[in-house]
This record gives sequence, C-alpha cells and structure tokens, in this order.
Amino acid sequence: MSASHTDTPDATVTARLEAVRRSILEGCAAGGRDPGAVTLVAVSKTHPVEAVEEALTAGQRVFGENRVQEAKAKFPALRERFPDLELHLIGPLQTNKVKDAVALFDVIQTVDRPKLAEALAEEMARSGRRPRCLIEVNTGEEPQKAGVPPAELDAFLAACRGTWNLPVTGLMCIPPVDEEPAMHFALLADMARRAGLPEVSMGMSGDYETAIRFGATHVRVGTAIFGARPTPAAE
Repeated sequence: MSASHTDTPDATVTARLEAVRRSILEGCAAGGRDPGAVTLVAVSKTHPVEAVEEALTAGQRVFGENRVQEAKAKFPALRERFPDLELHLIGPLQTNKVKDAVALFDVIQTVDRPKLAEALAEEMARSGRRPRCLIEVNTGEEPQKAGVPPAELDAFLAACRGTWNLPVTGLMCIPPVDEEPAMHFALLADMARRAGLPEVSMGMSGDYETAIRFGATHVRVGTAIFGARPTPAAE
C-alpha cells in the first residue's frame, strides 16, 4: 500500500487525512485524472465528534455516516459551525427513518428497493428537500447484502427517474470481501456510464486507490483517516 495508510497508533486524524489526500493526488496523476473529480468521503461512523472536528479543522467537508440516529446526534451542531459541510448516508436506510434522513443528509447513497424509493419520493415531495440519491448495486449478487442486482438496475433506475422522480445522480457498490475489487469497480463504472450517471461511489480504506483507477468519483475512507473503529456503545 502507499502512503494512504498512516497506521502508527499515535498518528493524528490530521496526519492520516493528509496521507489519504496525497494518495488520492498520486492516484489521479498516475491515471491521468483531474484530482478535483474525486471526492473524499470521510467515514466517521462510530467515531466521536472530536475526531470529526479535527478533520473539519483540517479542511475536510464531506463525511459519511452509516446510521441516521448517530448522524442526527453528531452533525446538526457541527453544521451550524461549518455550513458548507456535506453529509452522505452510506449505510442501509429503513423506511421509518426516511423523514430524518431526508432532513439531515445531502446525499443518500443506498437507495436499493422500490419501497424505499417510494418513501423517499413521498418525503421529498412533503418537505421540499431533495438530497441527491445513488443506487446501491449488489455487484457480487450476495444474498446477504443490500443492493440491486446488476440485471435489475435498468428497470429500477427507470422507475426511480420516471415513477418516483428521484434525483438519482450515480451508483454505489461494496464488493465482496473475498474477491478482487477491480472487476466490481469496472462493472459499476460501466453501468454508470451506460446509464448516463456522473457519480460512482466505490472504494474504501483498503482499495480506494484501485477504485480511483477505475473511475471512482467518490471514495469512502474511514479507518485510514480516523484509525481503528471504536466499539459502539449499546443503545
């Protein structure tokens, strides 16, 4: 791995963030890509507000959270101080959390089923707030994992655009842990291209450099920035 991993226990969030930024710049240069075309989503799930504040102070503005309730507890006060903060939901969304999600997030990356799409459309119409939506694709067709199977993407995307009028701007995937991610990244990028979708969210701490080579516009990096994830307290 490159300088993206600053794994010494005493490394600060700022130092780790700078290492990841350097790695993104190097990856873009190697692939002939504009560094401005790759957005770093700092995944702050289970990490304390203080860690997010340090990243904000270091200039990071785009963050990803897995759970609506955790984001609701952490980000409204931070957004008052940093109004240009952009928040992405990158975890599964239950329909009973849609109202809070639409109010809180700027991007919802995990639209994956008709029931959720319909609930999002209703809440967007009610509230007037329209966060960008990415469709999660289950590129590995893993039965235990969320996401639309690749063969069903065209029909689901057409319904999201036509039936529900959702602001779909891209696709997202999480490759199987035991497979080479490159083939999944190539598949997702190709599907986005064919669908005319400009955003491709793929790549995490262990493989974001590969994702950049295959055209990722958003990489979701947590551990390489914030360190090992603390065990969340029981609710």
